[in-house]
Amino acid sequence: MTPDIETIGIAALFGSPSPARDRADAGIMAAAAGIGFLAVRDFPGDDWLTPDKRAQLLRIFALPDAEKQELLRWNFDHTKKNFYRGWFPLQPQAVSYKEGIDMGPDLADGARVTASDDPLCEPTPLPDEHALPGWRAAAADYYRVMETVGTMLMRSIARGLGLPEMTFDTYFDGGISTLRLIRYPLRDANAGVDTSGPEYSVTHKGETRTIIGREHADSGFVTLLAQDGVEGLQAKNLAGEWIDVPPADGTLAVNFGQLLERWTGGRVRATRHRVIAPKTVRFSIPFFHEPRVDAEISPLPLDGAEPFAPFLYGDYLWESATNFVEMSGIKHLRQPRRAKAS
Repeated sequence: MTPDIETIGIAALFGSPSPARDRADAGIMAAAAGIGFLAVRDFPGDDWLTPDKRAQLLRIFALPDAEKQELLRWNFDHTKKNFYRGWFPLQPQAVSYKEGIDMGPDLADGARVTASDDPLCEPTPLPDEHALPGWRAAAADYYRVMETVGTMLMRSIARGLGLPEMTFDTYFDGGISTLRLIRYPLRDANAGVDTSGPEYSVTHKGETRTIIGREHADSGFVTLLAQDGVEGLQAKNLAGEWIDVPPADGTLAVNFGQLLERWTGGRVRATRHRVIAPKTVRFSIPFFHEPRVDAEISPLPLDGAEPFAPFLYGDYLWESATNFVEMSGIKHLRQPRRAKAS
């Protein structure tokens, strides 16, 4: 029986056309069009997907609380100037029980922060070098590796759709991809939150498990997720059943977003997923591969795809991202730029 979530070696995506690349493309497109989830391995930089290397990035969670507070976003500390990037603390009453940081392309290249009037392009507050020696360089290297993997996967999707393989490159040139580091602690039983209701708990394999990441589909294009070997991530398969996404070392879990599903006329599937509480603290490192803020999304030349009015990626992203609990209260801080009428 074929497993619900395939693991595909993608080394061939980084080379010239070959039968091996064709096979990888076919596997990626089958997964994208099917369950909308896969795992990938064997790519330049995959040495990051080991416990020791991940620990270099996750050191940020060991910072004293006072130093984490220096990185907070405006909606958690109104003295801050950063609205979209930065630290989000635990919110004990929320279903999604997590803390972490969102970082933008300036992590890898400070010159890539250009639009000072657009919170989507703001600089990321980062810990001082003396507080975490070597951390910034490690995080920057990881960011660049994920950008390259994202580019190669989008080229594979383009080939799978019968489009020129570089179709998506111009959209992502100067993109605002987000690297997020997340810690899911064990929920405090004394926090006064009743987790017995269906919003907070589910039955999985005959056992009641608390939800720590609310069910959702990602809003954008492609998400590359490094897990820490701790189970908890689940995806909804085509039969509507929740299945575990294996947290194997040496692999990235890959899933696709609602905008890519829409842009490809449903040929790529955005799959709903959630996180249920394991028996221990869980960490995850998602990378959201994203285009430029001013990239104009207009219909692709695909047979049968529904037409739609062009729009700017930044407008779409702001509208969707600000619905998540860690972004609450900031929607009014950016006005749509809107695509030019054709």
